[in-house]
Amino acid sequence: MAETGDPSRLDELIDERRAKARALRDAGIDPYPVGVRVTHALEQVRREYDGRLEPGEGSGAQVSVGGRLVARRGHGKLVFLVLREGDTDLQVLAALDTLGPEAMARVEDLDLGDWVGVAGEVVRSRRGELSVQAGTVTLLGKSLRPLPDTWHGVRDVETRFRQREVDLAINADARRVVRIRAAAIAALRAEYADRGYVEVEGPVLHTQAGGALAKPFVTHANALDLDLYLRIALELHLKRLVAGGMTRVFEIGRVFRNEGLSPRHNPEFTMVESYEAYADYHDIMDLTQALLQRAAVEAVGTTALDHDGGKVDLGGEWPRRPLLDLVRAATDRPGLSYDTPAEELRALAAAHDVHADPAWGPGKLVLELYEKLVEHTLWDPTFVVDYPVEVSPLARRHRSDPHVTERFELIVAGRELANAFTELTDPDDQRARLEAQARARAGGDEEAMAVDESFLRAMEFGMPPMGGLGIGVDRLVMLLADVQTIRDVILFPTLRPER
Repeated sequence: MAETGDPSRLDELIDERRAKARALRDAGIDPYPVGVRVTHALEQVRREYDGRLEPGEGSGAQVSVGGRLVARRGHGKLVFLVLREGDTDLQVLAALDTLGPEAMARVEDLDLGDWVGVAGEVVRSRRGELSVQAGTVTLLGKSLRPLPDTWHGVRDVETRFRQREVDLAINADARRVVRIRAAAIAALRAEYADRGYVEVEGPVLHTQAGGALAKPFVTHANALDLDLYLRIALELHLKRLVAGGMTRVFEIGRVFRNEGLSPRHNPEFTMVESYEAYADYHDIMDLTQALLQRAAVEAVGTTALDHDGGKVDLGGEWPRRPLLDLVRAATDRPGLSYDTPAEELRALAAAHDVHADPAWGPGKLVLELYEKLVEHTLWDPTFVVDYPVEVSPLARRHRSDPHVTERFELIVAGRELANAFTELTDPDDQRARLEAQARARAGGDEEAMAVDESFLRAMEFGMPPMGGLGIGVDRLVMLLADVQTIRDVILFPTLRPER
């Protein structure tokens, strides 16, 4: 596109385009018509006719196509237009002797950014460019506001996210990320379907925030005169479905956490969560590996990824490493355990410049050491297993170690991509842990959980043993698309209002 977004001329350019729209209406032509049909996408024309015609040859095939006008050259007897639809460009030949003077004048009045429909023959130009020889040219949607050009682009990153329609119109990489996201989500769905899972939808508005350690958004239902919470996780309602006999369920949906913004965090984001009866966390590790490997192959064609200047290979078998062993290695303390006195662990944290709250127990202190010293160093896919009970209120205690749970997180390129565990199905143990969370909440911990009586009642009816999984879809797409901020993979990220 030519440079049309000069701020000093913006009002003048908009006025000029509005005048053209008025002139069309005065001539009885709607600049925003409906009912116009296309027979071929631009990509379909290229797929069917590229390589089939010699320069200057016509196909004899008539097509009707549409797209955004992104380039033009020539005037008078012959005008060359370039239409864009998605990532496909196609040339249009508009000739005076075919269209006639009146229609050709309207072609001359087209502006870059206009949506245009063309009907005509598929040909190859004398210079060898696949084209449509226009028999008719129809304005489908008048662009009143000029787009930035593709060379200068949208220079302000904030504008890219705030005006995503502009970003997508001129930025091929933005469109690439959208396609990767769509393909990755489709691959996750397909893998679950192949394994006999049922996709379900749980409520977004909860009477209690549960299923994760996070601060919720609060809203109010006027009809019920009731405060409600936007969900912070998908977990508890899905597990209630398993209690009801749906032995394999999953949901892909938005969750909301009233927390900070960062390159990895947005207040609303997408999770996939699943629960499988009779599975444990070893089975769920196998599932996680299969899901992500399939997503990589179907979204980008390979498990060998370029990311953040390095290489990440999602292929093969991923190692499984206990969290405590990683902390022992990072602190050079092979004798470290969850029986190590909290005072000694706080001193160890201080020696490594890791904050340690006086109220934290050994499990939380070990987790903090891991998150500050180890997590960011794990580049290749790694299952970090056996998290402390203290920080895992919904996970089952380990079969052979009462200090830890059968929980894992998947770390890739220093980032958590998945969190999963053998689910706690003992209602009395679950109640005790939720009550401990409620006491922490009463003490000022806004991220601690409340006691969810509906969930506990479902557990008391009886739950089968099960394994559960949560995957951060946005972070997965960041990995696959090789982008460094979550705002690049969420089409409309949360931003402050424009002034």
